Amino acid sequence: MSEPIDLLVHSAGQLCLVPPHGGPQRGAALGDLGLIADGAVAVADGRVVAAGPSAELRARFDAATALDAGGRCVLPGFVDPHTHIPWMGDRAGEFEQRLGGATYMEIMAAGGGIMSTVRQTRAATVAELVADNLPRLARLLRYGTTSVEAKTGYGLETAAELRQLDAIMALHDSQPVEITPTFLPAHAIPAEYAGDTDGYVRYLIEDTLPAGAAWMRARGLTLFCDVFCEEGVFDVDQTRRILEAAAALGYRLKVHADEFAGLGGTRLAVELGATSADHLVSTPEADIAALGRGQTVAVGLPGTPFGLAHRDYTPAKAILAAGGALALATDCNPGTCWCESMQMVIALACRYMGLTQAQALVAATLNAAFAIGRGDQVGSLTPGYQGDLLILDVADYRQLGYRFGVNLVRTVVKRGQVVAENTF
Repeated sequence: MSEPIDLLVHSAGQLCLVPPHGGPQRGAALGDLGLIADGAVAVADGRVVAAGPSAELRARFDAATALDAGGRCVLPGFVDPHTHIPWMGDRAGEFEQRLGGATYMEIMAAGGGIMSTVRQTRAATVAELVADNLPRLARLLRYGTTSVEAKTGYGLETAAELRQLDAIMALHDSQPVEITPTFLPAHAIPAEYAGDTDGYVRYLIEDTLPAGAAWMRARGLTLFCDVFCEEGVFDVDQTRRILEAAAALGYRLKVHADEFAGLGGTRLAVELGATSADHLVSTPEADIAALGRGQTVAVGLPGTPFGLAHRDYTPAKAILAAGGALALATDCNPGTCWCESMQMVIALACRYMGLTQAQALVAATLNAAFAIGRGDQVGSLTPGYQGDLLILDVADYRQLGYRFGVNLVRTVVKRGQVVAENTF
């Protein structure tokens, strides 16, 4: 007798399972897709219960809904582990300044950059933040992202940072994309503390971090705490103080590191057991070696150097040679990388980080899930994982990375329910 299930996706020309290797795929093992020809996925109660040849699963299951993939490629939904949603406003004028020769750090030092967005975001209500950012999440979804990380960091004072957290949770509840929240009050030095970074660090440790901890305890959540460890922002000692205080309050840890200068933030991330270290463009060899020894996931954000017209990208091959775990993310933000498409990120990673399409696909799904502490829940289509999957409009996964500037996703499924359809 057939087993009842909620959804059966069958007749996939390629089914990409993306199996976990007892954790993220590391080093030379990155790129195992677990391909099944003429494959099928069965979903019940929002989770994958079986994956295998279509003939076997069609005989075994009685599905309330059956989707014929028609020979197309089926893969896990993309996981975007680094975004700066939510924000208000845009910085198109700063892009024009950069085209005229101004650097990102020069614009930031003159009161632009992050502080420009801070002024607009501080003035917004939670309702305004939600309304302005829902369309961004809708675009993420249509491009195939089913789980995303979202950061605060455009408040830079306690009340405004908590409003961003409230907006993140309201956004999570308002649409299908699952959101993992990160607390980033250490994103920049606010104008009120200009010239007194240590004073702002004390404020964060004594006021903002405890308030965020109370917020998460009241909701039964565990937040990530992130710090921008960079020249002109927070040095390694200040980053350590913030992260150690956060860990003592129950936060999980992340670090922005080595975007412009290799200060040692990546090595610190590994030492403190941070879940991820992100950017990693100017990462010293000793820090790369530390990634190979530790459990911290390296997150490359190739859209950011592309957006800044820089030549240097995350040294993916060196990280993999060291045995590290590599993930990809958009860094979706209004200043350097307003990009909602993980497909574009895969294309950039193949060209400028030297990844194959298979490596980039795993980095954008399973490994990306491990970069937000969800590697046992999303990013794979093996049994037990959430039924989050994509049906592409093409038969071969290698079209991802090869093509760019187009949307190759035909159908988006979240927890076994179709949540988006793109027409071609």
